[in-house]
Amino acid sequence: MDFDLTDEQRLVKETARSFTDREIVDRARENDRNEHFDLELVAKLADQGYLGAIVPREYGGAGLDYITYGLVVEEVGRGDSAMRTVISVQTSLVCSSILRWGTEEQKQRYLPKLCSGEWLACFGLTEPGTGSDAANQRTRAVRTDGGWKINGAKMWISLASHAKLALIFAQTDPEQGHRGLACFLVETEGQDGFQTQEIHHKMGLRGSDTAAISLDDVEVPEDAVLGEVGDGFKVAMSALDSGRYSVAAGCVGICQGCVEESVNYSKERQQFGKPIASFQLVQAMLADMKVETDAARMLVYRAGALKDAGRPSTTETSIAKLYATEAAVKCANTAIQVHGGAGYVDDHPVERYFRDVRVTTLYEGTSQIQKLIIGRALTGINALVPS
Repeated sequence: MDFDLTDEQRLVKETARSFTDREIVDRARENDRNEHFDLELVAKLADQGYLGAIVPREYGGAGLDYITYGLVVEEVGRGDSAMRTVISVQTSLVCSSILRWGTEEQKQRYLPKLCSGEWLACFGLTEPGTGSDAANQRTRAVRTDGGWKINGAKMWISLASHAKLALIFAQTDPEQGHRGLACFLVETEGQDGFQTQEIHHKMGLRGSDTAAISLDDVEVPEDAVLGEVGDGFKVAMSALDSGRYSVAAGCVGICQGCVEESVNYSKERQQFGKPIASFQLVQAMLADMKVETDAARMLVYRAGALKDAGRPSTTETSIAKLYATEAAVKCANTAIQVHGGAGYVDDHPVERYFRDVRVTTLYEGTSQIQKLIIGRALTGINALVPS
């Protein structure tokens, strides 16, 4: 197994690191403090090609492989998880779904706009009463003469306030259970029944756009269905598989940021007449963070390599997501310990890392859901189905 990056991958990683340090790092604290969703910075992400990183060039994307995409997400995640979220939603959840399930007409219509950043998009799966039980959609879609009418509500939806396109999952036939689900491409402009309400006072990701969506008689044409009616659950699961990969890669970035910030601080901070980096227990904390970071990165690389090879990767992606998110929580906690009181205020980014990372063990499938996916792969038994 070759762990060396190609020349192109190294160049992409170095470019993403330079961009992050130049454009993202200095803005992250103020955006977080002000709960400001930085559209100017989003446009710069688009100019770099990051909003359609894995989309083929023929549709306006950068045409990157998954490992290279992971390198980009890692670097952006090191700078600001709020901006990493933009990439994850736009690229992994929305673009990958249209690329895999869309008709050629749908691909041509939406992907160039999404890759260029002309349009932002959101992924409307979670509902006020539906989280881990993704098949239990209360949003309803009913056939009309010209298409479909959708009614319902979505919750915790990233980019919803600014989205011109929303992937909305709705139940078309409750008697069919998950086989009745469909995914609809909803263009939000001119839809009076599509309303959003921004969610404030979040623990972290304060520089991201998170909102609730209400859908009141939202009408879409017949060709707004992504895939076939009944494919909605499969669309959602494939999107989440791609999304978990980007979350995992972004968490490697948080781990790396924790290591770098802690090493630098420990070499500068003096106690008892010497830098705290010379103390054995501080070095032990640094070593723990480094081991967690490298282990998480290798799991992300493995998942990316499988995806690039076109091989099954659901289990490996869940392993990467589970480990990297939990590792990032540990690293952020340890980084604050290394910084002491200085880590408890936002003069240093480790305080924001700690708040931002907590949600990564919840969205795109909680850590417990990842364990059930891994356990099902090991045993062949679906523990989610009651006996």
